[in-house]
Amino acid sequence: MDTSDPDIVFNDEGCNHCTRYFSRVANEVHRGAEGETMLAQVVERIRAEGKGKDYDCVTGVSGGVDSTYVIYKLKELGLRPLAVHFDNGWNSELAVNNIKHALDKLGIDLHTYVVDWEEFKDLQMSFLRASVPNCEIPTDHAITATLLNTAKRVGTPYVINGSNVVTEGILPISWVYYSHDLKHLRAVHSRFGKTRLKTFPRIGLPSFTLRILTGNYRMVNLLNYLDYDKAAAMRVMQDELGWQYYGGKHYESVYTRWYQGYYLPTKFGFDKRRAHLSALVCAGQITRQQGLDEMEHDPYASNDLASDMEFVLKKFGMTRAELDAIIAAPNHKHTDYPNQSQFIEGLSGLRAYIRRRAKSI
Repeated sequence: MDTSDPDIVFNDEGCNHCTRYFSRVANEVHRGAEGETMLAQVVERIRAEGKGKDYDCVTGVSGGVDSTYVIYKLKELGLRPLAVHFDNGWNSELAVNNIKHALDKLGIDLHTYVVDWEEFKDLQMSFLRASVPNCEIPTDHAITATLLNTAKRVGTPYVINGSNVVTEGILPISWVYYSHDLKHLRAVHSRFGKTRLKTFPRIGLPSFTLRILTGNYRMVNLLNYLDYDKAAAMRVMQDELGWQYYGGKHYESVYTRWYQGYYLPTKFGFDKRRAHLSALVCAGQITRQQGLDEMEHDPYASNDLASDMEFVLKKFGMTRAELDAIIAAPNHKHTDYPNQSQFIEGLSGLRAYIRRRAKSI
């Protein structure tokens, strides 16, 4: 990490991100025999509560590394997941093939929610026009809502995901914002959008919190119970599932590839690869020098920016001049628009309790 995060604080151990990373690993990651024992207990409870049902849990799939490895492990553990895919219209061909090959090979059913493109396009464009950094909020919010709605429909509280501390434990708060802040999502869309959101999946913070407190939503970060090595997981999936790599973290989505590889560095001056690689360095899965060497490469070195740019502009119905105007516009923080950040951050004790309830069985 470097000063592209304006809030970074350097210390004898590196920086505040390193310190927080190792603290999270100590508190949230369970390796070796301890992890195996805890995971066995989690699996047994999911299996017991799922008796007599078609599925005992749901899990999101994108065709990416983490979500694909999760379904591979769920099958290995003897669970009966329903895979859920939120199709936002930006899937790469590799992502589609990865999902199909993995689920066919593993014999896992798939539920796909295809978003109304005109609604979703308008919402995504609203976040671009708002000049805020986290333009993935529409997708991330809808994924959570779709997973919870699907879990409720099939009668299970268990949502298994690929979020993990080891490979994702570093991400500056100045680069992101809470995707579950429905008030913020609505405020941005109300100001910059033009199309009414009739079918877009959403969930409010009170409802989300209530589901956790009542036990109707139990999130399991499966990879935190494993000795998770990203490169090793990729080799397993390539050998056993016919999975193919797509060139970068979350690059299974054309929009995310363009957004992380071009839009963020150009408009906001930061490259999310720096956070992703820093986590791998802290995990001991790459060296610091390997991370620095990777940062010397253009994020589009293995992909065609020109073709992606043409595709993005055409899909949004936007001219290059309109995009350039968005990039040139003054940048904003998410808190410049109506939000629930004080409510979210103020309930620190409740949030810690909610996380424990959501992540423990």
